[in-house]
Amino acid sequence: MSVTNLKLKPQATPQTAAQVIALGQTASRGIDGRLSRFVTQTVTNLLPLLVTLTFFTLAWQLICSSPESSLPAPSRVLEESWELIAHPFYIGQGVDQGLFWHVFASLQRVALGYAMAAAVGVALGTLVGQSALAMRGLDPIFQVLRTVPPLAWLPLSLAAFQDGTPSAIFVIFITAIWPIIINTAVGIRNIPQDYQNVAKVLRLNSFEYFGKIMLPAAAPYIFTGLRIGIGLSWLAIVAAEMLIGGVGIGFFIWDAWNSSLISDIIVALIYVGIVGFLLDRLIALVGRAVTRGTANA
Repeated sequence: MSVTNLKLKPQATPQTAAQVIALGQTASRGIDGRLSRFVTQTVTNLLPLLVTLTFFTLAWQLICSSPESSLPAPSRVLEESWELIAHPFYIGQGVDQGLFWHVFASLQRVALGYAMAAAVGVALGTLVGQSALAMRGLDPIFQVLRTVPPLAWLPLSLAAFQDGTPSAIFVIFITAIWPIIINTAVGIRNIPQDYQNVAKVLRLNSFEYFGKIMLPAAAPYIFTGLRIGIGLSWLAIVAAEMLIGGVGIGFFIWDAWNSSLISDIIVALIYVGIVGFLLDRLIALVGRAVTRGTANA
């Protein structure tokens, strides 16, 4: 038995080593393949964007480089606004702040107004979508009010609150709430009848039906409304801050215009666009996670 064992061991050892080497090579090829695909996909996605930005920047430079141009070229924007670009966290006196703090102040107002709009909008949308009586009574009012421009609400809110910050928050709330209500109501009305039949068979009460059937089924519609709402909120706060003053990206743009700082306005607009894009992607990613991919991201 011992001799047999001794003969078997040398035969098994090279085979095991070969298997280990083969597994290592396979794993290495797998990692290299995934890394190669990631790099290829990243380049494929970013290359068109980089080419477009390069072309746009060159065209902007050529068009605005003449002395008669009323708008600054990119090189001039960098020269005139370099301190603003290089020091976004600067803290000064009053409204003399870096761009980060102006954006942060605006985001605080947007967060409050948008959170209230989301809560109230989903509740009212659920009511309108579930109740035919509520839809006949409230939907015409919503359709009329949603056509009022956001800034038209600002004088009324200033008269009511007597302060700029709550007035701006109210403008955000009244701007963002309509797409949330409408999309939530549409989602509730489009719940399949089979889902409702299952709820009756399982004898779910109102709270169980709301949490287990209604919200999951309508979630893609709800997050569509939330995405539209966050975009409108960011648009509204920039416009509202131009009128109410104080620290905020909207007031910064208006103050730069009054001071004829066109380069600073261009830098601020780039900030506004990037932040708006990030807010939209954030809501889209949350929606995709909550709905398990059924909401478009």
